[in-house]
Parts: sequence; structure tokens; C-alpha cells
Amino acid sequence: MVNSIQEIKSKQPLDNNWPWWPLLPLYPYGKKHTLFRELIPNQVWSFEQLQGLYYVAVPIRLTVVKVDGGLMLVNPLPPTKELLRDLLLIEEKHGPVLTIVLPTASGLEHKISLPALARAFPNAKLWVCPGQWSFPLNVSLDFIGIPSNRTYTLSEDGFPHQEDCSWYSLGPLNIGLGRFQEFSCFHKASNSLLVTDALVSIDPSPPELFNFDPLPLLFHARDRGDQLLEDTPEQRRKGWLRLVLFASFLRPQNLNIPPFKDILRRAFKPGLRNLKAHFGLFPFSWQDGWEESAELLIGKKQPHIQIAPVIQRLVFPRSRDSYLMWLEEIYSLKRISWLISAHYSAPIRFTKRQIKDLQKTIINEPWVPEEGNWAFLNSVDQSLLKTGIVPNKPLDHFKD
Repeated sequence: MVNSIQEIKSKQPLDNNWPWWPLLPLYPYGKKHTLFRELIPNQVWSFEQLQGLYYVAVPIRLTVVKVDGGLMLVNPLPPTKELLRDLLLIEEKHGPVLTIVLPTASGLEHKISLPALARAFPNAKLWVCPGQWSFPLNVSLDFIGIPSNRTYTLSEDGFPHQEDCSWYSLGPLNIGLGRFQEFSCFHKASNSLLVTDALVSIDPSPPELFNFDPLPLLFHARDRGDQLLEDTPEQRRKGWLRLVLFASFLRPQNLNIPPFKDILRRAFKPGLRNLKAHFGLFPFSWQDGWEESAELLIGKKQPHIQIAPVIQRLVFPRSRDSYLMWLEEIYSLKRISWLISAHYSAPIRFTKRQIKDLQKTIINEPWVPEEGNWAFLNSVDQSLLKTGIVPNKPLDHFKD
């Protein structure tokens, strides 16, 4: 299949336009390159795009699984013509798209492209996590373009393809503005657990997706704004490790913001007077020890399965028991072998041994760290508590 896909793409111009990007203006805005991969032969496929702010861009994934009679799509992505063309190749061999699933209540980056994906597959049933909410205005699904006449709610209306899949809820948790809840899907034929934000695994090497667009890596690999964007394997890896620290901790401990006069002094140098280089404006100063922090988070040789720090510290700080209960449900699965997350690396080996190790880590290590790389996330959490945006009590039960 891979050879035929490459042949098609070599003969036809890629159309990766995404005209709805102003609804959620995230990099790379109106151009969405898509990497198509088969994860589990004849069972699970992946479509990946970059998404981020200020070049802090990381992979986000739509997962396709084979079910009885056709296909199920989990975690929507912008349906560019490039993506739909590759998806058609799967349909021709394995049947039509029957179902589209939005398994999270709070993930706007997954929710924003569901209306367009629903229009691309007018005969598909839509399944969404209960408690959908939006910010700053909480509006109905119909208002944002999700057709209610073929939309069902997970758990409340049952679950799709129960002969092929088992479903497990993480949450609901009260996070103030709305709820956090996501449903993980165990695909029986491939022994794969599909999650949205519950778990991630981060490879120490830059993902293949950056071959389309290495600019985020090269931008953040620099140490000063007056340095040119240099494309080498070393610079790509350096930029990737820094992107991971940004995405994980928002403001890691080894990052300083230089004085504004220093930022301006190094800006607008020859070779940098363009939008891609942000005209040399580079408001970051990395201190010694940042690489060790990144390797500790990722792993030097093989990625380890973990809770994304920003999720652990801002969503689950007072709900460790809820997370452990979800892990215990996953542990009860008899033949689990793979983890496929909506973010970062996939597929990753995920067996009962890995689940038990993760449970032990959660129990034995501090669940609410406050220092080092965690200091900024802790300050955000404390600010949310003081302003009353999130409740200052255990968040293990959500009431509408």
C-alpha cells in the first residue's frame, strides 16, 4: 500500500489547503501537510498533521480502525484533499467510513474539524463524548456545524461497534469551565488501545512529519535571534527536544525570557528579515541543563509511556484516584499490546507489564510536583484556584 500511495502523490500535486484555519489559528494555519501511515497491517492507520503556537508544533493524529463492514475514524483532523485522497485508498480495500468519533469533551483541537469531516462523509454516524463545551461561548453542536440528526452521545446512547471495540471512560472531572472526559477505545482485532490525551509516548528523534516542514525545529534550535536557520540533523534534534519541553511544561525551568532591548538588538539582521524567521525576533534564552531535562522527560534511547505533564498538573492535580481507576480498567484487558495516542508517537508497545509499571510510578512519585520544570504549571494551577476558576476540592465527580 505504501508504494501505491507514494506513486499517487508523486503524480498528483498535493492539496493541503485548510480554509477554516481562522476558527482556530494554529500553525501551520492554512496549509496542513498530512503524513499517512499504516500502524497495524490491515487493521489500524494513522493520519498526522502538525499543530501548535509560535512554532511550538507537535504531531496530532486521526486514527482509522477497521470495523465490521467498514471503517471508524477517531479524533478528527482537518479533511484536506490530500488526507481524503489517502483515506479513499483505505475505503477501496476495507469498506466505507461508517463512524466518526470525537472521544473527548474538552479537546478543541480535535473538535474544530469535526463539522468539515462530517460533511466529507454524509452517511457516517457521529459519536461524541458527553458534556461538550466551548470557550468563551458555550454553544450547541448544531451552531458549530455538527449535525445533531446523526450525532449520538457516547455512553448515553450506547457505544459504536461494540462487537469490535470496548470503551472506557476517564472522568468526567470538573475543571471549572466545563468537564474533562475522554473515552479510550480498545480495538480487539489489533489489541490496540486508542487514547486522546490520557497517555503519550515521545520519541527522542524528530517525527517523520517534520520532513514536510522542518521550520519549527530549525527556529527553536537557535540560541539567539541573530542566528540563521540551519538545517542539519543535529539542529533538527535540538529543536525537537526544545519543542517537547515547551509543549510539556509551557515554560520549562531552563528557559529565560531575555530583556526586550536584547531581543530587538539581535533582530532584523541580514538573512532574517522575513516572516518565516519572525524577522529575528526570538524571545527565548536557554540555560545549561535543558538537554538533560528533555532526555529525562523523553528517554535517551526508547520513549517511555507517561501522562503529559501539562495534563497531569492542570487537569488531574486533585484526581489521582480517578486516573488510577481508569488504569485498573485498562489493566483488566486480556490481550492489550499497543498504545495509539492522538499525540506524539504511535504505535507503542503497551502490555500489562507497562501498565503495572505506570501504576507504580504514579503511586510512588509525587503527583503534584511544584518545583523545577513544574514550577510554571504549578503557578498556573494556583492562580486558577485563587480566582475560583477551578474548584479547590477533589475533582472526582462532575455534576451538570
